Amino acid sequence: MKAPVIEIFSSFQGEGLLIGERQIFVRFAGCNLNCKYCDTEDSKSEKSGKLMTVDEVCREINKILTPDCNTISFTGGEPSLYPEFISEVSKNFNLNIMLETNGTLPDNINKIEQLDVVSLDIKLPEHFNGNFNEDILLNEIKSVNLLREKSISVYCKVVILPSTKIESFKEVIEKLSKNISNKSNLKIIIQPSSPLKDWKDINFRLFEYSEVVGQYFDVSTIPQIHKILDIE
Repeated sequence: MKAPVIEIFSSFQGEGLLIGERQIFVRFAGCNLNCKYCDTEDSKSEKSGKLMTVDEVCREINKILTPDCNTISFTGGEPSLYPEFISEVSKNFNLNIMLETNGTLPDNINKIEQLDVVSLDIKLPEHFNGNFNEDILLNEIKSVNLLREKSISVYCKVVILPSTKIESFKEVIEKLSKNISNKSNLKIIIQPSSPLKDWKDINFRLFEYSEVVGQYFDVSTIPQIHKILDIE
């Protein structure tokens, strides 16, 4: 069994609820979406990765494993394209397994045998050049519901751009509220796009987005800290 891997590295988690925790990141190549704000453009195509076996990935992880690290984060690209591979790698470690996913492949996510925490991106119409496919949001909602049913810790992350319209943002949040079966303790992370200098003079709008989410969910606004620290 092989999968295309861009890189395997150790760093601090720079996004979401586990921000600041030391993790080992396995970044896969290949993605089923084409978001215009993507900050890992080189991971969109499967061809950009190196085909690696499960044993090869495990050896690389062991080489950089440190005492302060207790989580392997599978990211991309879109890691849920490779559910069997993730399951096989995870069996070799007594570590927490994190999935950073766009959530649009719920059947694949359901195949991953061990998951401790999932960071699930909610996409907005402004994230794409062209028409927004409603199936994207429906599948993300399906993924959230199945993860909650399996008692897997999941939080949702919404990247907002300076161009994000409050009306379309509100529409997506309202659909989440109506269709997620159990909203209790579900956290929504609002992530302003990098670089933060793009938000100069309009950062007051961040409060508006937070107020929209706060009507339905617990909410925090957290930028990409690894970009601020200038680390990978």
